[in-house]
Amino acid sequence: MATYEYSCNRCGSFDVKLPIGTAPTEQVCPQCSDTARRVYSSPATAFTSPAVAGLREQEEKSREDPAVVTRVPPRQAAPRPAHPALARLPRP
Repeated sequence: MATYEYSCNRCGSFDVKLPIGTAPTEQVCPQCSDTARRVYSSPATAFTSPAVAGLREQEEKSREDPAVVTRVPPRQAAPRPAHPALARLPRP
């Protein structure tokens, strides 16, 4: 099933779900029963993963309401890797 968009001069646009390739150029408006013409638009085929959608939403939110930093975060010391020669030393 595909979604087709029609535009009525009185009521505006509405969508109709029909099998692919069976959409007529004119459709009866469900509100006023007047004739509505088919509107051709780009298909909605863009699919994004939930992770990408979440990042985009967070980025858009930061435009209007950015996070405010009140202080510098504390510095965390990076753990020093043990020297491999120390593992071979005798332990008390």
